[in-house]
Amino acid sequence: MTSGTDVSPPPSPLRQRLRAALPEALRAGDRDAVAALRSALAAIDNAESVDAPPPAPGSLAVERTPVGAGATEVARRELTEAQVERLVRTEVAEREAVAAEYERAGRGERAARLRREAAVLAAHLS
Repeated sequence: MTSGTDVSPPPSPLRQRLRAALPEALRAGDRDAVAALRSALAAIDNAESVDAPPPAPGSLAVERTPVGAGATEVARRELTEAQVERLVRTEVAEREAVAAEYERAGRGERAARLRREAAVLAAHLS
C-alpha cells in the first residue's frame, strides 16, 4: 500500500557526488572534468588535514621516538556539508576569476578550459 506522498531520498553529499563523477569522467575521456574533479577533491582532502602535534620536549632521543605503523597519526577534521559546498564554490569562483584574466590577456583557449572546469563543478552544486 502506498501513501499519497512522494518521498524521495535525500540528495547524496557533495563529496560523494564528486567522487562518483570522477570515474565517469575518466571513462568518457573528459580531461576538463577530470582535472576539475581531482582538484576539488584534493582541496577537500587538504582542508581536512591537521597539523601533526609538536614533538614533546626532549623527544629527539632515539628511545623516545614513536615507532610503528600509525604511531604519529592524528585524526583528520571532518568538514560539514556546508563547508564542502563553500570550498567547491570557491573553486568555481577561482576558475571564473582566472578565466577572466586569461581572456583579458588574449588566452581565450585557456579561459574556455577553465570555464568548462567551473561548469563541471557548478553542476554538482545544484
